[in-house]
Amino acid sequence: MTDQNPVFIPGPTNIPDRLLNAMHMQTRDHRAPDFVDTFAPVLRDCKRVFGTESGEVIIFPASGTGGWEASITNTLSPGDKVLIGRYGMFSHRWIDMCQRHGLDVQIVECAWGSGAPADKFAEVLLADSNQEIKAVLATHNETATGVKSDIKAVRDALDSAHHPAMLFVDCVSSLASMPFEMDRWGVDIAVSGSQKGFMLSTGMAILGVSQKALAAMEAAQLPRTFFDFRDMMAANASGGFPYTPPLQLIYGLRESLDMLFEEGLDNVYARHYRLAEGVRQAVRAWGLKLCATSPELYSDTVSAIYVPEGFDSNELTAHAFNKYGISFGIGLGEMNGKAFRIGHLGSLTDVMALSGLAAAEMAMADLNYPIELGSGVRAAQNYYRSTATKIAIDHQGGVS
Repeated sequence: MTDQNPVFIPGPTNIPDRLLNAMHMQTRDHRAPDFVDTFAPVLRDCKRVFGTESGEVIIFPASGTGGWEASITNTLSPGDKVLIGRYGMFSHRWIDMCQRHGLDVQIVECAWGSGAPADKFAEVLLADSNQEIKAVLATHNETATGVKSDIKAVRDALDSAHHPAMLFVDCVSSLASMPFEMDRWGVDIAVSGSQKGFMLSTGMAILGVSQKALAAMEAAQLPRTFFDFRDMMAANASGGFPYTPPLQLIYGLRESLDMLFEEGLDNVYARHYRLAEGVRQAVRAWGLKLCATSPELYSDTVSAIYVPEGFDSNELTAHAFNKYGISFGIGLGEMNGKAFRIGHLGSLTDVMALSGLAAAEMAMADLNYPIELGSGVRAAQNYYRSTATKIAIDHQGGVS
């Protein structure tokens, strides 16, 4: 029965039965009219989640990493200069990808636990008098450290320097869970995936692309075939794909969008904040510290938590899985062995969050952590009780 335990990793997330059922379908003809009727509205409705009216949504059969690659290969050329801050594992991996593609990567080194260095970016952009920097890259939600960055501040840095560089944002672990305003923040490419806030299996890179980024395609000379925006958009114009699409995932995405819109995006964001704050209350009660260095950086989808000196976070996550059949995120990169992560995004309720906190407490108590058993759960219970709203139950017994 342990396969029924929810996961508390920051993605892939728990998949609701409603979405499993939507993806549980027989093979269909992806060139038939009924697929066209499904796919075109999916692309249109994804724009609401990205917060764009003027941009286009492009979907590739890939994870978010494929989306990173698509963003740079469709808009840049070998030797182009890009600016990026390294403040976690996923910004580090995007840097590595850019370097492998022959880009000139200007890196702003940051402490892990901090966010996108908008002030440092502003200095670099002002100093770039020849405007050689073609793109600024930022990770909205750094999954390794539980840090949410201020993307508007990065856009303000570009605007204050009157710099024409494009702005690319990794929002894989934030989209459909926290507010994202692609148009208002002036984001040129936003990269997400199917396996986090959309609550689906891994397998789709979902990108929001501005008209400015699309205009950059013709001059871009990095090679691309599978990830070519032009091929995909030409096929999308008639409701199709240039190659075989991930059909089941697309039908699942249709249902996921329906679920998000039925709950209401503002309610989705409020639920994630509430879940996250309950976890943060528990962390304080345990006497532990978050990796995020200040409250404005706290992520509403994942909390990275330092273990006490002398303890190994990998031993904790392994023990929780082996004894209680529950998964927490391991520490990545500089956090390896120092921190574990509690994912609190997607298909999750406060009752489910409490079960994860209780399991974490049991695992820590088993390993003689200096915590009081029940303290974190009690703190989260008090917060959830004080912020709970009445849940409506329809006549068929469903919760809404």
